[in-house]
Amino acid sequence: MEGSTVVGSVNTIASFIQNGGAFMWVILIVWGFGIAIAIERFIKLSFKFDVDGASFMNELQRYILSNDIQGAIRVCSGSAAALPRVLKSGLKRSTSSPGQIQNAIDATALEVIPKVELRMNYLQLVANIATLFGLLGTIQGLIESFAAVAAADPAQKAELLATGISKAMNTTFLGLLAAISIMMVHTFLQSKSDKIVNEIDEFSVKLMDLLGTKKEKGE
Repeated sequence: MEGSTVVGSVNTIASFIQNGGAFMWVILIVWGFGIAIAIERFIKLSFKFDVDGASFMNELQRYILSNDIQGAIRVCSGSAAALPRVLKSGLKRSTSSPGQIQNAIDATALEVIPKVELRMNYLQLVANIATLFGLLGTIQGLIESFAAVAAADPAQKAELLATGISKAMNTTFLGLLAAISIMMVHTFLQSKSDKIVNEIDEFSVKLMDLLGTKKEKGE
């Protein structure tokens, strides 16, 4: 029973795509491109660039207030995430002036943040393209159906009209389905990207404050 159900589902999907015409394949290719980008971004944002910023900063704070800057640098070196990379550049300049520390942090942030936000705009483009190709397929299906009906025998008009409208609706459905799914994924990934960038801004300021406090105590 399960095997026949799977085969029936596959046949239904194949028939749905075939009845939709050439634009169905275009939408599927665009959709697949968007899914590939989404998977790559999810892996990078979740497992490479992200870190629990509050916990990480608390750990650094203990080292900094204990005057163990090298220990704090080692903690940052143990992670490939975006925030530790930015804070590490500031810690390496801890003996310099506040302006030099800030410049080091800003320079690293300018290097890291574009990598965090890389290809995010492509997901918006994919969603828009999928929608537009769905509408284009709809228009093509309607044009073909009305053109066929105009030249067909009265007995065939209903069948030809139904075929053309089916093609139009199929492309609309698939285009909107692809666009909606990619937009939802984009929103989720954008929130993760914003979280990483916001933590860089927030904890960079806190690092500057900690280093300034340490210098005042040293004086």
